[in-house]
Amino acid sequence: MTTTLIGSCSNEGDKATNTSVETEFEYKVDKFADLEILRYKVPDFESLSLNQKKLIYFLSQAALEGRDILYDQNNKYNLTIRRTLEAVFLNYAGDRNNKNFEEMITYLKRVWFSNGIHHHYATDKFEPNFNQAYFEMVVRSISPDKLPIKEYGNDVEKMLKAITPVMFDKNLYAKRVNQTEGEDLIKTSANNYYEGVTEKEVDAFYDKMRDPNDTTPLSYGLNSKLMKENGQIVEKQWKVGGMYSAAIEKIVGWLEKAAEVAENDAQKKVINSLIDYYETGDLLTFDEYSILWVEDTESRIDFVNGFIETYGDPLGIKASWESVVNFKNLEATQRTITISQNAQWFEDHSPVDPRFKKDSVNGVTAKVITAAMLGGDCHPATPIGINLPNANWIRQMHGSKSVTLENITEAYDKAAQGNGFNEEFVWNDEERERIKKYGYQSDNLHTDLHECLGHGSGQLLPGVSQDALRAYGATIEEARADLFGLYYAADPKMVELGLLPNMEAYKAEYYKYMMNGMLTQLTRIELGNNIEEAHMRNRQLIAQWVYEHGKAKNVVELKEKEGKTFVVINDYDAMRGLIGELLAEIQRIKSEGDFNAAKQLVETYGVKVDPKIHKEIRERYAALNIAPYKGFVNPRYEPIYDNEKNIIDIQVKYDETFVKQMIRYSKEYSNLPSLN
Repeated sequence: MTTTLIGSCSNEGDKATNTSVETEFEYKVDKFADLEILRYKVPDFESLSLNQKKLIYFLSQAALEGRDILYDQNNKYNLTIRRTLEAVFLNYAGDRNNKNFEEMITYLKRVWFSNGIHHHYATDKFEPNFNQAYFEMVVRSISPDKLPIKEYGNDVEKMLKAITPVMFDKNLYAKRVNQTEGEDLIKTSANNYYEGVTEKEVDAFYDKMRDPNDTTPLSYGLNSKLMKENGQIVEKQWKVGGMYSAAIEKIVGWLEKAAEVAENDAQKKVINSLIDYYETGDLLTFDEYSILWVEDTESRIDFVNGFIETYGDPLGIKASWESVVNFKNLEATQRTITISQNAQWFEDHSPVDPRFKKDSVNGVTAKVITAAMLGGDCHPATPIGINLPNANWIRQMHGSKSVTLENITEAYDKAAQGNGFNEEFVWNDEERERIKKYGYQSDNLHTDLHECLGHGSGQLLPGVSQDALRAYGATIEEARADLFGLYYAADPKMVELGLLPNMEAYKAEYYKYMMNGMLTQLTRIELGNNIEEAHMRNRQLIAQWVYEHGKAKNVVELKEKEGKTFVVINDYDAMRGLIGELLAEIQRIKSEGDFNAAKQLVETYGVKVDPKIHKEIRERYAALNIAPYKGFVNPRYEPIYDNEKNIIDIQVKYDETFVKQMIRYSKEYSNLPSLN
């Protein structure tokens, strides 16, 4: 699995360094808790044609109409809690300068950022730093007609009785996605994909649908909630006329407008096919849409919109709603064209067993894009790369699309200028200088390789289900793509193709990857906790495996200097060899569907944290006053009309704060009941 249309994504977790010159554009917007809000530019929007601007505007509206879907998917009480907090923020007439009120607004900001009450990355529930009695008092002071009480019999007390335990009882709905070995992953996860069913019941329900001999299997369960009604297990589909219909109808309305200004017939067919899928909920139609989407390579404007990624489901079945609207960066795309044109060379020269290689690599389309609008599970936190579709058989038969969101990586890079991170965590001046010189370029290349080819490389053996690795599937898939990118970043072919300037450049990415995987990503984990998130597990798995398997030859070591721990790479060539070995094993696990091997690898290297190093890294990081997580406010698109109410231009604006945007979105795009 991966990110989008259903596919794979690289995460923003490594974006902590900067080599660029500061501009007048203000990238930093807000900072609270462990989060920082940034802004991203949409360069070259003004150069697009009027129809292209209209297309982006209509698709952007569709990207915002599904916002409430994700809140409800993340937890069934999220919409009630968010709307209650917003009502307090907008209407409370009492003292707004005390600590309880300030902490409550910080909590609201965290809910906005994470699309619910659970951390967007760690998935554990936020702890309110305000008093429950105070919260109940201020809610009761608000006029009932301002509160989301309709679904609670118009009874404020009944609503409070429902949500206060959800907010304040740390043991209730403790984790949105629980992946703890040995526990019932469905009963102990707080998401709203399932209700009243156990993990065994979910497995049995979908196992009946799957045919191991089907070479074009549907993504069973992708777009539905599984629950019990009158003792029977049923699916509630997310479609027009089904669950989330009110929001989906609005999405479809904007898609219909987008189809009218499509760039070409192929793109129009893509949009209309997506509309058909939303109207029917038919997963066969979703596959047909995915094929049309992946085969549309001529359009400059592109988008993802739908139930795509399955990271929020511990079993990797149900998909969260998301959207990204974008257009091709014509100049930067040249490097991804170079990569995709050589896709067969990469496949042929991979260190994996020939049984797991594709004889013919089909339809690999790669481009660098400018993100124009982020929505759902891609906002405020967003991927920096996308590879879709997720269905392995579609990849193999029809190809895949891979993108790098360069205006997003640029925003991370610019915002990190002068933050002191490299000075604190990089071993010596030689490594720092290499990162300064080559870090941004090698980082983007790794993302390109990860998305363009990594997720699309290799093949499953006949009869192996893409869900065979269950809870470990996402980590293994991300490790496979990361390893592919790391292995080839160090290949002389990169210099030959003009993708890197010399054979020193890749070392910047190797060092940053090991430093992040072994040390600095631990800033995102609370003391005493294990690693839960798939991308973080993947990075530690790779770094720790390379470290452990290179000990005999001292390939990588941890050294202390002035009481601080650093990564030191002594042999970059040997490190590449180890990466190749691990890539071969990860591909074998994926291709054979070896669940036990996947479990052993992830649990051994990707989950546990050294408590001493963990404490040290968090203290060092805290001293820098850097937020470990970052997300974005979107630009605002303003249509310009003539006297006949025809759109004659679309202007892009960067004038909203995070709070102003979130309040506006809640006012303009609240399409669902508070309790679904």
